[in-house]
Amino acid sequence: MAVYSKTITVAVGQLEAPMRLDAYVVQAREGISRSIFSKSDTQITVNGKPVKKSRLVTAGDQIVVTYSEVHFAGLEPQMMPLSVLYEDDDLLIINKEQGLVVHPGAGNWEGTLVNGLLARYGTAFEAMGEEGRPGIVHRLDKDTSGVMVIALNPKSQRALSAQFKARTSEKIYVAVVRGTLASKSGTIEAHIKRDPTRRTQYITCPDEEGRSARTEYRVVMQGRGWTMLRITLFTGRTHQIRVHLKSIGHPIIGDPIYGGGSESTLLLHALVLGIDHPVTGERIRSVAPLPPRIKEWVYGPGSGADRR
Repeated sequence: MAVYSKTITVAVGQLEAPMRLDAYVVQAREGISRSIFSKSDTQITVNGKPVKKSRLVTAGDQIVVTYSEVHFAGLEPQMMPLSVLYEDDDLLIINKEQGLVVHPGAGNWEGTLVNGLLARYGTAFEAMGEEGRPGIVHRLDKDTSGVMVIALNPKSQRALSAQFKARTSEKIYVAVVRGTLASKSGTIEAHIKRDPTRRTQYITCPDEEGRSARTEYRVVMQGRGWTMLRITLFTGRTHQIRVHLKSIGHPIIGDPIYGGGSESTLLLHALVLGIDHPVTGERIRSVAPLPPRIKEWVYGPGSGADRR
C-alpha cells in the first residue's frame, strides 16, 4: 500500500445558482469524488484562505484542494489472460475485452485490469505509484473493448501522459448507432460536464461550462435503423463518444445509460491507437480487430468468428 498527496486547482466560472464548494469541484473535475472532502487531512483554500467544504463559491474564486490518495490498499494480484498487441520493458498495449474494469474503485476491488497487472509484473509495477494510478495513462469504459496502452515505469508514464495531454496520440473507434445519419461525415464540438442530477452521467453544455470536447465521425455502413461509424477522438473526456452521439440523436446501440436501447451489449470498440514510444520515439500504431459482437451485428449471426 502507498499513500500519495494530490493537489487540484479549480477556477470558478459563471454560476446559474449558488453551489457548495465540494459540489462544484466534483462537477468541474473528472475523476474527483466528493468523498475526498470528508478526509481528515484534506486541505481546502479559496483565494489563498482556508475554508470549509460547505462554503458557497462565487465566480472568479480560485479553489485549491490538497488530499491524500491511498493506492493498492488490500488489492490482490490476480492472474488473468490478456490479449497482448505489443510489449517491451517500457509499455504494454492490449486489446481490452468488454466487461473488464480498468481501475479498482467502489464495488470493483477484484478482477480489474490493475489486479491483473500486479500479477503480471509484481512489485515493480506496484512500486511505480505515480499519482495513485500506476501505469494507467488513459482509460476505456468497462463495456468498451479495444486498444489500450499501459506504462510500465515512471518515465514511460510521464511521457505517455504528456502525449495524451498534448493530443498527439491517434485514437480511432468504431460504433454502431441508432438510426441513419443524413450526413456521411461530421464533427461534434460540444463541451461536456457531469450531469448535476445524475452523478454517474455526463451531458453536453454551453462553452462557458464543462470541458471542451471534439469528436469526428464518418459513416462506414448503414442498415435498417442503424449506422456503423468510424470515429476519431481528439479529446478524452469521460463518456465523450457516448454523450456526443446521443447529443445528435444517434446513441450507441446497447448503451444503457445514454438511451441506446434494450440490447445487452455496447457496440463501441477502440480500433486504433497510435503513440510515440516513450523511450525510442518510434511511432507505434496498434489495431484491435473488430470483436464478434460488432461483426455479428453488422454481418449477421455466425460472422463473428470469421469476418473482419
